[in-house]
Amino acid sequence: MARRQPPQLARLLIVTGMSGAGKSSVLDALEDMGWDCVDNLPATLLQAFVHAEREVRRTMPIAVGMDVRSRGFDVSTLPGLVRAIEGVSPEILYVDCAGAELIRRYGETRRRHPLAPDRPAEDGIAREREMTAPLRLTADSVIDTTDLKPADLREELRRRYGSDRDEPVLTIASFGFARGVSRTADLVFDMRFIDNPHWIEELRPLTGMDLPVRDHVVADPAWGATMERIEALLADLIPRYWAAGKTYLTVAFGCTGGRHRSVAAAVEMTERLRGRGFSPMIRHRDLATPPSDMIEEQPARLSDEPDKL
Repeated sequence: MARRQPPQLARLLIVTGMSGAGKSSVLDALEDMGWDCVDNLPATLLQAFVHAEREVRRTMPIAVGMDVRSRGFDVSTLPGLVRAIEGVSPEILYVDCAGAELIRRYGETRRRHPLAPDRPAEDGIAREREMTAPLRLTADSVIDTTDLKPADLREELRRRYGSDRDEPVLTIASFGFARGVSRTADLVFDMRFIDNPHWIEELRPLTGMDLPVRDHVVADPAWGATMERIEALLADLIPRYWAAGKTYLTVAFGCTGGRHRSVAAAVEMTERLRGRGFSPMIRHRDLATPPSDMIEEQPARLSDEPDKL
C-alpha cells in the first residue's frame, strides 16, 4: 500500500530589510505571481493574519512586508515569531542595498528616512543597517538591489518564488568587475587571467556570444584546463546544494568589462552542464554595455626594476 504523502504547506515569506531597498517592488512582483501580499503589518497581528488567510486560501503563498515602520517590529524576536506559526513553511527575505545607492534614491524622491525624519537620510540608513544586521544574518535569503533594474529584480524573484518552479533553478551568469561584482551570485569565477579580446581591434565590438571571440579565448593555454576543472567542481557541488535544500543557485563568471571572456565562459559552461544533464538558464548582466578602453585598462608591463621611493 502506497504511503500517503503529507499535504504541502503554504509558503509564508516575510519581506524585510533596508528602507528604500525595494521591498514594495518585491511585494508588487510577488502579487503579480499569485502571492497574497500585505505590507507594514504590525508584528502582533502576524499570526492571526496568517491563520485567517489560510482558512480562506489554503495553499496560496503569503508574503508580508515588515520593517522598522511596522508597529512592534523587533529584530531579536521576529525570526522566532515567524517560525512559530503552524501550518506554513516560513521564510525570511532580507532586501538590501548599498548605502550610496540608498542615499541617491532618497535624494531623487525627496523622501525622509523613517529613522531620521529631521536629519539627513544617511543618518537613518546607518542606524537602520546597524539595527537590522542580526536579522540579515538569520534571513533565509538576501537580495541586494543595488545594481538590479526593475526587470532584473522581477526575474530574480520569479526564479526564487515563481509558482511554476517544480525543480531547483540553476543560473549561469556573466558580469564585469568594472561595474561591481554580481550581487546575486552564489559562486563567482574570475576570468581576467585570460587574454583579453578587447585589445584586438576586430574583436572589440563583438562579444563572447560571437564565434571569433570564443575561438580567441579557447586558444589561451589556460582556458581548456580551467573550464574542465570548473565543470568538474560544479558537477560535484550542484547536487550537494540541491540535497541541502537550496532551490536556486547562481554561478557567475566575471571579467573586466563583462562583454567578452565572462560571456564566453558562461556560454561554454552552460553547454557543458547541459551535456551532464543539468538545465541551466543563462543571464548576461553587462553584455549590452559599450566597449570602453578606460574600463578595460591595458595591463601594465611588469618591470624587473625595484620600485623607486
